[in-house]
Amino acid sequence: MRIHDLSPSKGSKKKRKRVGRGPGSGHGKTSCRGHKGQKSRSGGNVPPGFEGGQMPLQRRLPKRGFTNIWKKSYSLINIKDLGRFEPNTTLDIEALKKAGLVKKDQDGVKLLGQGAISIPLVLKVSKASKSAQEKIEAAGGKVEIV
Repeated sequence: MRIHDLSPSKGSKKKRKRVGRGPGSGHGKTSCRGHKGQKSRSGGNVPPGFEGGQMPLQRRLPKRGFTNIWKKSYSLINIKDLGRFEPNTTLDIEALKKAGLVKKDQDGVKLLGQGAISIPLVLKVSKASKSAQEKIEAAGGKVEIV
């Protein structure tokens, strides 16, 4: 066998459809588009959601609600997640990110009071629930709102 004897496997290569090349090709004259109508025209196609002139579904349904563009979204942290830190550690947003408790940047971090804590910590967060503040202070720590 030589390099000039090599050829692709039977059926692995398919010729592209050459339209508009005369009646002998089987794809001549109308170029497989049929006669007249929007889809036969150059550049003629229906947009997505078009229902042939019938009122489209997205326009038949009523509008509901709105999106509040001023809504703030906070990363949530519970007290039960803070037990891994050394006593008297100061935890700000960067330290919480490094520890893996805050995944993505949002409008800040909110501390919630689920769980218990026994070590004193200093937390610098955007918001904190009343129960979370009470539990941190009872353990000898402090919550600073920044």
